[in-house]
Amino acid sequence: MNPHLLKVSTAPHQSFNIRHDVVPYFYNRWHFHPEVELLHIQKGTGIQFIGDSIQRFKKDDVILVGANLPHLWRCDDAYFQKSKTLLAQSTVVHFREDFWGERFLELPENKKLKQLLGKAKRGISITGATKQFVIAHLEKMLHVKDTERIVLLLQILTKISQSKQLKQISSAGFTTQVEEKSTERINAIYAYTLAHFKEKISLKKIAEVSNISSNSFCRYFKVHTRKTYSNFLHELRVGHASKLLIENKLSISQICFESGFNNITNFYKTFKRFTGQTPLEYQKLYMTNEAA
Repeated sequence: MNPHLLKVSTAPHQSFNIRHDVVPYFYNRWHFHPEVELLHIQKGTGIQFIGDSIQRFKKDDVILVGANLPHLWRCDDAYFQKSKTLLAQSTVVHFREDFWGERFLELPENKKLKQLLGKAKRGISITGATKQFVIAHLEKMLHVKDTERIVLLLQILTKISQSKQLKQISSAGFTTQVEEKSTERINAIYAYTLAHFKEKISLKKIAEVSNISSNSFCRYFKVHTRKTYSNFLHELRVGHASKLLIENKLSISQICFESGFNNITNFYKTFKRFTGQTPLEYQKLYMTNEAA
């Protein structure tokens, strides 16, 4: 998908990087890096792009992103309105697979750890008690240094590698050509679509944005994302509708048009195709789980 190569800086006295960010919004470009990324979102909501997956993200999500896997966390529009109170917050670790030495992962005791880093190349969502363990240990890691930091990271990865409370994010067949060149085209497509998905977007317009012909655009987008642009647009609209259903401030018909759908029938059909539920079923299930 030709994402942007992000340079992750590590201090001279550190073998890997951990930081706590409090920012107006998360880095909002489609990018990759050779480091594995472990992320705990403490505050913030929006749309998460990892590989060929598009999902909503929210507070206390914990994600493991493998080396060179393209990703993007795009905060909701409210975070871009220069609010002094609405901020995105996260703790993030970046480390190279071989930072502890080239032979470390080849040790027989580390078989599960090596397998975990392989699975992370599709992205992993961490849930349940394992997630709580990771969150607690990341907090500790922020306040220690030297060998203790490495020990805590190893404990976290060991716990994850032994857990069944994991969900793969990208599809099994996802692959990408990670190159620094030609990054502007896909970022232009993403940026324009995120800004205008509530409107009708013509093929001619999005092709102009990407600076290629209308005839070439559809093939280009599918080759590089493994989905049609129409499906990509529907995923964004369904994701936004899901957010509005959870907030429960608008009627179903208002949510339909606020999310970029042109009629109720199409909204219901598309929402169920992507979620397996009608909008009302989705809303009811969320409220039941919240009350439990």
